[in-house]
Amino acid sequence: MVTELSAKPAFSLSSTAQSGAADYPGLDNWRDLPISQQPSWQDRDVFDASVKELSVLPPLVFAGEVDVLRERLAAAAQGKAFLLQGGDCAETFEAATADKISARVKTILQMAVVLTYGAAMPVIKMGRMAGQFAKPRSSNDETRDGVTLPAYRGDIVNGYEFTPESRGHDASRMLRAYHTSASTLNLIRAFTQGGFADLRSVHQWNKGFTENPAHARYESLARDIDRAIKFMASCGADFEALKRVEFFASHEALLLDYERALTRIDSRTGFPYDTSAHFLWIGERTRELDHAHVDFLSRVRNPIGVKLGPSTTGDDALRLIDKLDPEREPGRLTFITRMGAGNIREKLPAVVEKVTASGAQVLWVTDPMHGNTVTSPNGYKTRNFDDVIDEVRGFFEVHHALGTVPGGLHVEMTGDDVAECLGGADPVDQDAFLDRYESVCDPRLNHMQSLEMAFLVAGALAKH
Repeated sequence: MVTELSAKPAFSLSSTAQSGAADYPGLDNWRDLPISQQPSWQDRDVFDASVKELSVLPPLVFAGEVDVLRERLAAAAQGKAFLLQGGDCAETFEAATADKISARVKTILQMAVVLTYGAAMPVIKMGRMAGQFAKPRSSNDETRDGVTLPAYRGDIVNGYEFTPESRGHDASRMLRAYHTSASTLNLIRAFTQGGFADLRSVHQWNKGFTENPAHARYESLARDIDRAIKFMASCGADFEALKRVEFFASHEALLLDYERALTRIDSRTGFPYDTSAHFLWIGERTRELDHAHVDFLSRVRNPIGVKLGPSTTGDDALRLIDKLDPEREPGRLTFITRMGAGNIREKLPAVVEKVTASGAQVLWVTDPMHGNTVTSPNGYKTRNFDDVIDEVRGFFEVHHALGTVPGGLHVEMTGDDVAECLGGADPVDQDAFLDRYESVCDPRLNHMQSLEMAFLVAGALAKH
């Protein structure tokens, strides 16, 4: 049976003329274009009130911070820095606690220390955090025991609990997403500027990882890092500067109702910035050139990423560059490849070659998670750690063979001791899913698997 959610007709913003606070030519052109993966909000009055409030709330990030990130990403595209982007598949309101946020930040900082040493260059630290509340779905509906309800689209749209009340598309959740993002960013800024990110402390945390017998093979690299830090200390290096780090926020710009409402005009330049995050990306399901997501993000000043799956051609990539980065601005455009371990070595070279031959300089980043999702024998959505690592290796192999820059790593991970991805040196098996599987969407690397990935990638960077 199909359970009705509301007698009031649902609607989508794509068919309305609601405008946000920012007034700039072309910002609302996306409303007249095809759009996918959007909610059908149940209550027009709630929607109007939510968007009106969002449109006048303070920005979550600032234009100056966004400009700094663009400079950092431009350096990464030239091989002078490396991007580490990690965090939850889908954040939840319930998990926005100090302990869980600090565990995620801590894990990213630990990974960054290892990668910095391996790459011998700065690592740009970016979280899939403080805004990653919306998720694309392959189906609009979900059926359980003969009952059909809307699919869970992330806490910014509806709840995970399988009830008509929870699964209704409630626009007031956008306000809760904003306030949860604000509190998350406040905590991240405190952690990264207040001594929590001290390089010496972060390295000490990694010692616990290498003391585990399963990770003994990484002990040599850890000792090298330890010697380097002691050397800096003995030379009187300014550790005051090393107590603080830059940390940027990012999420998939999926819910255009929310993104448009948080777009502001920068008083310095007069240009529009989407102030919901420093960095926004377009997913594999929404990167159609003549559709709404690409059009909207082509008009804001933030650095933009695009996910590229195995069906992407070189011509697809060039058309995206022409639309999203017509001025060929350093740091503007990042291509996040998600080909799958079985496709990366075959599919990626032609795309990279075509882009390189055009003279465009984009940042190439690997997402080794999304192309390697499988179902475990006991029915859980999972990923094999070996497949994830193989895609990373393939990404580096392709770029090294072509003489291009492998510029970053984009992973779904958590700082908690969950069991969602199979394998690793201290292996997770499917029986552990019964007690420690927590993700509401896609499986994430746990704390130990994330650190193991960092050590493996550091080895690849050091060889390069």
